[in-house]
Amino acid sequence: MRVDRGVRSQLDPVLVALVGLGLLLVPWFLLAPGVGTALWVIQTGIDLFTVYLAWRLYRLPGVNRYARRFWAAVVAGMGSSAVADTFQTVLVAGGRSPSDISVVQTCFVILGMVIVVITMLCHPIGGVGGVGRQRLRLWLDAATVLTAVAVFLWYFLLAGQFRDGRTADRLSAAATTAVMMLVTFALIKLLFSANAPFQQLPGVIGALGVTGTAIAAPLAALVMERSDDRIMYLAQLLPCLLIPISLRLQEIFNRRNIDVPVAAREKRFSRVPYAAVAGTQLLLVLALPAVHADLKIWGVAVGVLLSTGLVLARQQAAFQDNERLLAEISRRDEWQNALAQHASDTTIVTDGSQRVLYASPSAVRLLGLKEGDETGLDLGGRLHPEDMAVAAQLLAEMTSTAGTASAEMRMLHTDGSYHWTHLIGTDLLANPNIRGLVWNGRDVTDARRLQDELRHQATHDVLTGLANRFLLQQRVLTADTGRPISFLVIDLDGFKQVNDVHGHHAGDQVLITVADRLTDLVGDSGTVARLGGDEFAVVLPDASPAQAATLAETIGRIVAEPIPVTGAVVTVGASVGASTGTPADTERMLREADDAMYRSKQARRGLVGHHR
Repeated sequence: MRVDRGVRSQLDPVLVALVGLGLLLVPWFLLAPGVGTALWVIQTGIDLFTVYLAWRLYRLPGVNRYARRFWAAVVAGMGSSAVADTFQTVLVAGGRSPSDISVVQTCFVILGMVIVVITMLCHPIGGVGGVGRQRLRLWLDAATVLTAVAVFLWYFLLAGQFRDGRTADRLSAAATTAVMMLVTFALIKLLFSANAPFQQLPGVIGALGVTGTAIAAPLAALVMERSDDRIMYLAQLLPCLLIPISLRLQEIFNRRNIDVPVAAREKRFSRVPYAAVAGTQLLLVLALPAVHADLKIWGVAVGVLLSTGLVLARQQAAFQDNERLLAEISRRDEWQNALAQHASDTTIVTDGSQRVLYASPSAVRLLGLKEGDETGLDLGGRLHPEDMAVAAQLLAEMTSTAGTASAEMRMLHTDGSYHWTHLIGTDLLANPNIRGLVWNGRDVTDARRLQDELRHQATHDVLTGLANRFLLQQRVLTADTGRPISFLVIDLDGFKQVNDVHGHHAGDQVLITVADRLTDLVGDSGTVARLGGDEFAVVLPDASPAQAATLAETIGRIVAEPIPVTGAVVTVGASVGASTGTPADTERMLREADDAMYRSKQARRGLVGHHR
């Protein structure tokens, strides 16, 4: 079979070398003579190489301080083990039996493990420790796994030493067991945490290596039912290779930016406790031949094993279903979050007092807020003062019918400007999943600005900015029908000569100046309009005939004042006609004012505008 070149390029030479070493050790230790000394030489070499790999992880850029502290502890711990195994190698080379472990070697190994264990126990567990139920789940999982490990250690290590071993061997086995329990707990803590210094795969491989160094040799002796030094050496050495393999794999993950998202680390369940239960069940069956169990006990044991296996399988199937559902929910949440993040429409949820409970990203942008500042914000305080009545009416309509209502209001931006927003409110205070008022909105500032411009153009003269004939009629129609109103019509005298002599541009300047003078004169007491050409009109509510006549004289005087135009100064006159009545007599007042204006114009013949 040909191995694809791309696949070959992905193979790490260090991992290949470590795996190859493990494969070569098997036939060598089984067939070659005098491997006792080689055992401790190779063991020391593995320790030193593990120290080197841990040092590389310690120096990797981008490692946080807790992970760096962990890898420093691994360097120190494995360094202590290297000292221990070097000392043992010297003793074996001097003639000591390879299986006769010295107290010095044991003390240095335990010291190294204690350094690593204390560091792992002090490592923060991040998000898992922040929630009560998650903390409880961590402790239950840890207790399950620790119980299973204790059973294995008792069966393979402690029980035999307490039955037949020497006092020194008993103490060594007890110390090893205690350290192994601490190591197991520390590993479980890191594996289940949200900020472990290693990914799950390297962590599991490393945990298997550490555990194997304690129980692999006794397990091999139990399986073989006889003591074979070669097999014991091999069972002791092979698990040690898993530790540098795990460290190298972690370095590859770090350098290739292969990371596990926090959400993946914080799984809803872990298979490790169930694997521990299954392991203890298998160990129970494995121990039955040693007690010469009869058929009854074997039947019960098999039944317990099968029922436990079925329960575990059923539980795993349920967990898989839950994981699929959670993954689907997560995908939908991401989909909805992406829509909310990039949507132009806004969504705001407030409580009954208009305090913001939730605001979509577009709503945050609409108000000009920083992310996180929207929660608890008084939405009512962001409304334009003139829109408070509209908001109160909208709320009343929503709450009275428990339905949906809409309105357009101005919302205050942090830059001080107001944005017109079309809001659709829905009362969901009674909904236990929402318990709030939901506001869906859209920024309609540009549309309102365009509408205002179009409305202004439809009701105002483009040149002078005055009201046009249509708006003038609307003002008359909306005036109080029970009160008097005066109507004045103004026609400019001499305007045609200005156009003929100075051009239309000068004529436009005259019209604009006259419009400004009329507006300043009338102010807010009435409406000034341009009817067309050089004809203007003024509507004065609550004005008597005498007041209208006085205003007509004033208009004639201010219009006759000189008007500067491009390259000259001109004067025009004003023929003014006035009429007083009620809004219901609009047609009559217009005719009378128009007739009066023409009479005034006839009387002013020969007094046309002149130029200077």
